Amino acid sequence: MSTGDLLVVAGEASGDQHGARMLRELKRLRPGLRSFGLGSGQLAAEGVDLVADSREISVVGISEALAILPRAKEIQDLLVAACEKRRPAAAVLIDFPEFNLRLARKLKWLGIPVVYYISPQVWAWRRGRIRGISELVDRMLVLFAFEADFYRRHDVPVSHVGHPLVDEVPTLPGIWDDPHKALSSGPLRLALMPGSRRSEIRALLPRMIAAARAMQRQAEVEPVLIQAPSVSSEFLAPFLATYEAETGKALAVVRDERYQTIAASHLVLCASGTATLEVGLLGTPMLVLYRLGAWSYLLARALVRLPHFSLVNLVLRRGVVPELLQGETAPEKVAAQALALLQSPARVLAMRADLAALRPALGRSGASQRAARAVAAFLPERDRSSSATTVPEGRVA
Repeated sequence: MSTGDLLVVAGEASGDQHGARMLRELKRLRPGLRSFGLGSGQLAAEGVDLVADSREISVVGISEALAILPRAKEIQDLLVAACEKRRPAAAVLIDFPEFNLRLARKLKWLGIPVVYYISPQVWAWRRGRIRGISELVDRMLVLFAFEADFYRRHDVPVSHVGHPLVDEVPTLPGIWDDPHKALSSGPLRLALMPGSRRSEIRALLPRMIAAARAMQRQAEVEPVLIQAPSVSSEFLAPFLATYEAETGKALAVVRDERYQTIAASHLVLCASGTATLEVGLLGTPMLVLYRLGAWSYLLARALVRLPHFSLVNLVLRRGVVPELLQGETAPEKVAAQALALLQSPARVLAMRADLAALRPALGRSGASQRAARAVAAFLPERDRSSSATTVPEGRVA
């Protein structure tokens, strides 16, 4: 018999963030809700009893994932064992498809309803997974309207909840609001956003730092590293030490005021992923970098059929921001692209004008609340007059 608990599984930083926001809203609808699962700092702060920390298995790329397969299987077995013991009323699986779709099959065997929050990109690659999704997922919660259309065509129960970043990223004044002042207000401020997963930081941060050094040889450039919440200072320390050894100066690091720092920057060098949407919502120009291991890249190239790889360009359906892939992330090439953009105010203003369309394209406010309501329909509702629980008849359409 179900205990009324909730299983929550997020495998990376953005899922941890969005899941925590959803869970906060859900606890308002179901006071006293207990939850357990996989995640990191933000889900833990919302009271999730973690069986493991997702940072152990968060990587980018197929070949990179092979190295963590044994630990991933161990964690999946721990989650299944916890479900057998706690018998949750439902499971919320957040993104992280290679792990979560396998877990979903085991949850189905246990009779646990599965709500999938933040869709796997089946519309981009490996469309054959849609059949499995239709068998395993009781409701898909998607961020983008085009995803809802895709799932409806394949008869998968779906709700378009919108993107939580619309509420999470504020509208702030930016350095480019006055272009003349932007170019005469001291050094060029360059923000480095190498991602939240250790594998992508290893792949990109040294190149970003070297690109900043190459730019400094031609212009007055002041770089700042924006530290993702899930990344420890100890992990970043060797990269910072390299910069200080080369320049004699410490590389500034920002953790708590990331949005203000992005808005105050002339340009962001950004890893591909959710961070590109954060930068885009703030209207700051960016270059998007993506670098995989050789085997992962070859496989992705064979399987992915999309005109762009950055979320900003995918959402806006055109090439608004430059995308630098694999060899194009070489420091000299990144520096050349960055300086060419910054030396062309017309290009900067055109990019900012295009980025202004991003917020309305991501949907209306209240995504986390809508996601919480969809999940609540799968949970028992506690009777205010007793300790008994009942399962609601209706579910979110």
